[in-house]
Amino acid sequence: MGRFGFLGNEYWILRHGRSVPNEKGLVVSSLENGQRAEYQLASEGVNQAQLAGELLQKELKEKNIPVENVRICYSPFSRTSHTAKVVASVLNLPFEGPQCKAIEELRERFFGASFELGSHDRYPEIWALDEKDPFMRAEDGGESVADVVSRLTTAMVNIEKQFQGCAIVIVSHGDPLQILQAVLHAAKELTGPGTEDFTSRIQQIIVPSILSQHRKYSLDTGELRRIA
Repeated sequence: MGRFGFLGNEYWILRHGRSVPNEKGLVVSSLENGQRAEYQLASEGVNQAQLAGELLQKELKEKNIPVENVRICYSPFSRTSHTAKVVASVLNLPFEGPQCKAIEELRERFFGASFELGSHDRYPEIWALDEKDPFMRAEDGGESVADVVSRLTTAMVNIEKQFQGCAIVIVSHGDPLQILQAVLHAAKELTGPGTEDFTSRIQQIIVPSILSQHRKYSLDTGELRRIA
């Protein structure tokens, strides 16, 4: 995907490195559990985050983007904050400084109480439901695809308001990043009235035919991808 004319920054996305929950085969999707230190990166994930940071550094140099223009926006979960911290270290950015920012709306998709801390072998159940009806919430409080779009829109609007002309690295999770790519790709294709700003574009493409296809944009753990 090329640069989106309706966005004022350049964007990279990064799925967190392989985590302890990944290794244990656990679903850790609630904010309360996700912030626990025991669910941060596994050693392989640290290596993946290091490599992602080095790849980002290379791409920034190729595009003549100074590190001063980089902003790392990350989910507050321990596995994503750990990833962001490793990337910041590669770029020699102070993680506690103004160029690194935790954004709660970038958190993992909450899959529901019955899935929480259970086996990740149940993920296909969720994705099958997404294909059938991306507006349907799980009976036990899980977020629908449309719910995630709503908060990701809030996150993107706030990032766009706070930063202009920057290289933004969004460090998040598999489902949110898939969903973000799906809606951005669709929004890019819009023309005509009602496409002047980000929010109006997103509102027009929140339809089942687009939201149900987010799995096409999946990323591996530790995968960095330039999206805009």
